[in-house]
Amino acid sequence: MKPKKTLENYLDHHYIHRSNWLRAAVLGANDGILSTASIAIGMAAATDLREQIALATLAGLVAGALSMAAGEYVSVSSQTDVEQADIEREKKELQEDPEMELQLLAQIYEQRGLKKETALKVALEFTKKDALAAHVRDELGINEVNQANPIQAALASGASFTVGGTLPFLVTLFFPVENMEIALYTSALFFLITLGATAAKTGGSSIRKAVLRITFWGTIAMGLTAFVGYLFGISV
Repeated sequence: MKPKKTLENYLDHHYIHRSNWLRAAVLGANDGILSTASIAIGMAAATDLREQIALATLAGLVAGALSMAAGEYVSVSSQTDVEQADIEREKKELQEDPEMELQLLAQIYEQRGLKKETALKVALEFTKKDALAAHVRDELGINEVNQANPIQAALASGASFTVGGTLPFLVTLFFPVENMEIALYTSALFFLITLGATAAKTGGSSIRKAVLRITFWGTIAMGLTAFVGYLFGISV
């Protein structure tokens, strides 16, 4: 017997509500893998001492995770400040000229395809229930799904960077120093492919497209890092 459909379990079949934390997590993990792998590759090309390679990679991992979390918190907080300022402005406009705001809301619904009379009726119904919520959602485009959450974004970015960066760091600890650059490059590609597939599955999108995208750009990033190292006389 099929379970009865409700709004809650219907929304569970969609993935847009995961977009904010998923974006931050994928960005953090991707940056963690590429940044620490690139540092490790550069150090492995410059020295045969495992301690130096591992220490430089660990320093990059810690600094990158903290920087990622702080940067995400600051940027998303700025977005939250803008959203809150718009909401406060909307409160004031509703107090000063509620009739004009009602007409504006009706025009929005009319532009979306409703007849003029229907649009006004819908606007009246929403205004009676919660005028501010209606304007925040339909005029400003802010809702619970896309509303910024600085702490959630910062934690997702910092934690995912740490997880991603730990993988190349483990390679510097346990793989043979000889040809470590090749081991780091191939393992980083494997990690990126796994990340792309996991993110696509979590978000309900094409796994093939995500894997190709993240592998392509990851290869370019590490290739450019190796090229820069070559320019400075380091042979990878």
